[in-house]
Amino acid sequence: MSIRDLTELPRFSDRLGWLYLEHGHIEQEQNSIAYVTQLGRTPVPAADLAVLLLGPGTTISHKAILNLAECNCTVVWCGENGVRFYSAGRGGTFLATNLLKQAELACNPKSRLAVVRRMYEMRFHETLDPKLSLEQIRGREGFRVRSAYQKHAEANGLEWKGRFYDPDNWNAGDDLNRALSAASSCLNGLVTAAVVSAGYSPGLGFIHTGKQLSFVYDIADLYKVDFIVPHVFGLLAQGRHDVDRRARLCCRVLFQQHKLMSRILPDINEVLYGRADSGTSPAGPEGGLEPLDDRTESRDLPRQSECPGP
Repeated sequence: MSIRDLTELPRFSDRLGWLYLEHGHIEQEQNSIAYVTQLGRTPVPAADLAVLLLGPGTTISHKAILNLAECNCTVVWCGENGVRFYSAGRGGTFLATNLLKQAELACNPKSRLAVVRRMYEMRFHETLDPKLSLEQIRGREGFRVRSAYQKHAEANGLEWKGRFYDPDNWNAGDDLNRALSAASSCLNGLVTAAVVSAGYSPGLGFIHTGKQLSFVYDIADLYKVDFIVPHVFGLLAQGRHDVDRRARLCCRVLFQQHKLMSRILPDINEVLYGRADSGTSPAGPEGGLEPLDDRTESRDLPRQSECPGP
């Protein structure tokens, strides 16, 4: 695959989503890649993937990495079940326009607070008092999220003991926490691919700071409470067998059916600049999208019945 112009790459919003692989070898397959295990060889459509998650026991050839880079497929090295993030390969953009704009907004206290306010108002559909500080907004956000967890636990007849995740001991968490972590990892992987693909920094956050994926967590939180949490609690109410795998499969269905990828980059532009038509997206035309006329219609939530059962 020879790239003459980065705009020739497939649009991020047109891709299939993510694929998690473990305990196998990834190698070149013509201009794409193949997944090789003891059971055989499976071609993988790299040009149609947004992100490839490589779990434990995977090896990958130099040529396969080159093909993935030329297809603008972000590669993420992660822990078991796709939960712990280790590293990520770059996306398809070679320009720093969006990164410089992001850094300018994050380093100015006034513009940073404006971005935080837009993130909160997009998540909770609530206008904030202009006198609130960053710490006060964080406090409100934490209260709303904890309340959402408790609400969905009660609605599904589940006991909620609080959010717990030990990155060094996956089995230390209860079924509900493991399912939430698995679903969150899928969402974070997809958002990482969007962020890197458009040339933003995953670590330069506004609400979250000091982490390798701070900006990814900021953007993923736009969807987590309304998009991920209800379905994970619903899955646990249906049964506790293999909950982390079922949570991942549920996310795959939801992301594809409800076109989450088509919303991420416009939403990033909206929270950063207050409109959906700013910023430059060398990987495709998303940066030129017009603002949506009806945010409620564009952000329709998936139905719980669409998730796989036990």
